Amino acid sequence: MFELSTILFIFAIANDKMFTTMKKLLFLAVVLPLFACQARESGRVAVKTGIEVLRERHFDCLQGKRVGLCTNPTGVDSDLRSTIDILNEAAEVNLVALFGPEHGVRGNIHAGDAIQSEKDPKTGITMYSLFGKYRKPTREMLDSVDVMVYDIQDIGCRSFTYISTLGNLMEACAEYGKELVVLDRPNPLGGKIEGCCVEDGYYSFVSQFHIPYLYGQTCGELALMLNEEGMQTAEPRARAEGGRGRCSLTVVPMQGWRRSMTWAETGLPWVISSPHIPHAETALFYPVTGIFGELGYFSIGVGYTMPFELFAAEWINADSLAERMNALQLEGIRFRPIHYNPYYSVGKGATLQGVQIYITDYEKAHLSDIQFLLVQELMQMYPERDVFGLCNRQRFSMFDKVCGTNLIRERFGERYRWEDIRDYWYKDADDYRRLSSKYYLYE
Repeated sequence: MFELSTILFIFAIANDKMFTTMKKLLFLAVVLPLFACQARESGRVAVKTGIEVLRERHFDCLQGKRVGLCTNPTGVDSDLRSTIDILNEAAEVNLVALFGPEHGVRGNIHAGDAIQSEKDPKTGITMYSLFGKYRKPTREMLDSVDVMVYDIQDIGCRSFTYISTLGNLMEACAEYGKELVVLDRPNPLGGKIEGCCVEDGYYSFVSQFHIPYLYGQTCGELALMLNEEGMQTAEPRARAEGGRGRCSLTVVPMQGWRRSMTWAETGLPWVISSPHIPHAETALFYPVTGIFGELGYFSIGVGYTMPFELFAAEWINADSLAERMNALQLEGIRFRPIHYNPYYSVGKGATLQGVQIYITDYEKAHLSDIQFLLVQELMQMYPERDVFGLCNRQRFSMFDKVCGTNLIRERFGERYRWEDIRDYWYKDADDYRRLSSKYYLYE
């Protein structure tokens, strides 16, 4: 890396009057590109993901085996090369099947839409859907496979369905005697743990495990814990019996990742993980508004240019709400009044008012609390706009599943006071931190 004195010397020479114009041009054409190249090298990627570590190991745990890969567009290396292509082109690997979660292997399916199995148009390899008729691989799907590989970038929130697909893979591999290799990736939320664990009666594909809303682990760490603790099933009877047996699990850890890292510090490119998580920063906002977004009563920016960063409705006074929220002096959070017209989804065709949410100090911010505090202030401003009384009651089911319990909605709806549910929302955090930390692979 060039030292500051070297940089100054370069520019001094380039500007020296003794240099002719031709010499200066030649100097700038030859030396400065070398400087730029070295500068780019100094900003090299800080983290190697599991696929890159596995490649450096010459795919040792896959050699001589028929390989199935569960992935989507987020499964890439730091040069944005797909894990599909990396494995398919590797001489040491025999890739025989692809498996896709919600949104599909190639990411071309809208949220919630069922997917059919078909041939991958690029490689010709059969793709099996794990978000259609089947959520878990069948014996027939795995007949041609010796080892399954999982490589998907998650966002650290329980209700994001990719970890549910991971759990189903673990169950299938245990049931049918297949190996599972998880290629680890960063948790964009770091080590944040928020929300209560899922309670019986509320397990679903958006809350499949007995874990908090924000669980503070990488997918590899989570897989290790689920496997060792017998937590990889949502069925109460199976959990009471210690799960369905451990699968043969290998986690290929990252190199260079720390739990305190922001995504920018990893140096990794962000690939859209679902249509409404276009940027790494969006992953931070998903738990800020996503729970109340399930009700369809407020716009949370989905359908506009800032998904999950906004909280708005036609009847809100933007300036008043921003003033009230800023008066709460929430650590690491600020609010700005905003007016906008959604292009689709909630509020399409209407002019909405509300707040844009800013995370000013991520370490101090409590992400999932914010939406409850927003509704608390709105119900004091507009008591006639009773959220749970006026919204579509059919949406209560998904709200409760995302929360992992009905008690959050029922207790909060009595007075719309955050203080009435705060302790319940965080009641499992300390115990879960102690349990999950046994499986940490990173500081």
